[in-house]
Amino acid sequence: MKFSSLTDRVRGSAADVWDSHYAAVAAQRRGEDVIVLSVGDPDFSTPPEIIEAAVRALHEGDTHYTEVIGIDKLREAIAQQHQQNCGQDVSRDNVAVTSGAQNALFATSLCLAETGDEMIVLQPMYVTYEATVQASGATLVPVVLDAKSGFKLDADSLRAAITNKTRAIFYASPSNPTGIMLTRDELQAIADVAIEHDLWVVADEVYADIVFESEFHHMAALPGMAERTVTISSLSKSYAMTGWRVGWAVGPTALIRNLEKLSLCMLYGLPGFIQQAGYYALKNAGKDRDAMRDIYRQRRDLLLREFESIPELKALKPDAGMFLMVDVRGTGLSAPDFVQQLYQYCGVSVLDATAFGASAEGFVRISYTIAEADLLEASRRIRAFIESLRRLERLA
Repeated sequence: MKFSSLTDRVRGSAADVWDSHYAAVAAQRRGEDVIVLSVGDPDFSTPPEIIEAAVRALHEGDTHYTEVIGIDKLREAIAQQHQQNCGQDVSRDNVAVTSGAQNALFATSLCLAETGDEMIVLQPMYVTYEATVQASGATLVPVVLDAKSGFKLDADSLRAAITNKTRAIFYASPSNPTGIMLTRDELQAIADVAIEHDLWVVADEVYADIVFESEFHHMAALPGMAERTVTISSLSKSYAMTGWRVGWAVGPTALIRNLEKLSLCMLYGLPGFIQQAGYYALKNAGKDRDAMRDIYRQRRDLLLREFESIPELKALKPDAGMFLMVDVRGTGLSAPDFVQQLYQYCGVSVLDATAFGASAEGFVRISYTIAEADLLEASRRIRAFIESLRRLERLA
């Protein structure tokens, strides 16, 4: 039997990168001695007060259909947060609540582009971006952020990618996988191009609440950008709520109305008790969010110290998030071989960053979403693995 070509478009070329991660998770569930550093799922439990908010809503009978676009008070809370961040007048009419940030990105792509259009995406990019863009029939045009520059934006490369088919610029800041944030000057360079060529900008800000030292800048706060920017975010990472699937898009009212039409066909609204928990999180759980962010910073610094004494590995210090990008080319192995052998011989699962784009070739992504003791054990195993490679080299 035949299937639509859409099934190939939404698969994306990097989907297989998760195979090694799934194998490691399955081994861990079987009780094998495996340390999983290949996924960004916080090890923290959702703060108990948020859970209690959902339980209360259930007991109060919030088990029926809800507004497709999201309940009013949650949308208002998101709008208030966005207004504080960006200094722009925003109402609930500018907010669509979705099933996680990925759904928001997917639906936004369907609203902005169609077959024959081009969507520029800054690379390295999250692995599902390719499928997200291609689902609309548009072509993804990567603008490479070079590892040699610390994955910084080259404005000239961005301008060179613009054609008369370009409809939008997608980016994530802070980035997954690099953890690097775009500076205000870099954002302004994107804004200048978008205004000049009348383009949309889709700003994935999922990790904006896990910024460590630097000041975070929002695209929608720049002059002339509120009316052409779609801001994507969620509760998944910052509030340890990955399984709750609460995300959103903030943008012009006309876009939100189109997102509502898509949601009517795809989701028909999130469960009310989950939205009640999301509302509670935004209004009352800021201290929990900040405490988790501080722990992530401590874990980042731990791994940076550990890898400093391993000359074969070059770690890139992230500005934010829960991932560390590590250049493993000094080991003499390619990133896929490093991932495979590290897991085979040491039981440590990391992710081949090549899946995020060719500019990340030679890097692996390491998640620090496990306890410090486990991170130290993983570091010890990685160190032992590198030492075994040294011995083999000496024997050769």
